[in-house]
Amino acid sequence: MIPPRPVNAKPRPPCNTGALTKACNGPIAGRCGFPAIAVIGCCILGEDHTTAQGGGCAIHRYFKSENSGVITRRIFMAGLPLLLAACTTTGRTRISDQGPRIDPYYAALYGPAVGEPFPVEAVDVRRVDPQVWRREEDYQTTYAPGTIVVDTPAHHLYLVMPGGRAMRYGVGVGKDEALQFKGNASIGRKAEWPGWTPTANMIRRDPDRYASFASGLPGGPGNPLGPRALYLYRNGQDTHFRLHGTVEPYTIGTNVSSGCIRLMNQDIIDLYGRVNTGARVIVLQA
Repeated sequence: MIPPRPVNAKPRPPCNTGALTKACNGPIAGRCGFPAIAVIGCCILGEDHTTAQGGGCAIHRYFKSENSGVITRRIFMAGLPLLLAACTTTGRTRISDQGPRIDPYYAALYGPAVGEPFPVEAVDVRRVDPQVWRREEDYQTTYAPGTIVVDTPAHHLYLVMPGGRAMRYGVGVGKDEALQFKGNASIGRKAEWPGWTPTANMIRRDPDRYASFASGLPGGPGNPLGPRALYLYRNGQDTHFRLHGTVEPYTIGTNVSSGCIRLMNQDIIDLYGRVNTGARVIVLQA
């Protein structure tokens, strides 16, 4: 048993763990210098390594070979857990400090898009609620396949598929109920890397934010509609509501937009490729 540090022990200098890189005389298969374990051991015990060289340190007493004054391979391996334990105290980043491991499937699903005229950056899905990650799931409904159903309170969009299945996407919706679209519509138009012009109501509500864009903003990486847009029409007229991408992927799953329904860019690209002009859209409210 390693004895505790005496209560009246003198304060020790900081651990010189850098000595490890100098003390080792060869790979583990060879011979490792005695001071390497000594420095680590003294750090754990709270003893002053500079006064333990004569053998007063318990680690020295335990590990020192009687014949050679070095650590044998057998003894080194016995003390290896001590070394590893001490390594975790250096303050270096450990794997466990780097956040949860993401399933490679989702890392690829939300990785950079290829074949686009402008960059579509990867999304760090660790910053997004898993409940809004894209997934195919069971979905019982009377709506025909190809119908889009937006469940606004749940922040989910469903593309109805055959066989009682649906592709589910996470969405961001209007900041308050007055800004949220309700009821039935259809996809009247589709556009890749669309231009964007704020509506008169948006400019009136927040002129500081939108007035400078009154003449429109061309499609591209800084455009708030992202790489794709699906335009909602009702009775042949543009409702000015859209399903579109975003420059703020970490807002998906919240009430944040000026009324339109936003998806992560990788998701709107996927949805865009699955639906046709004329597809029915149902937007449900609480």
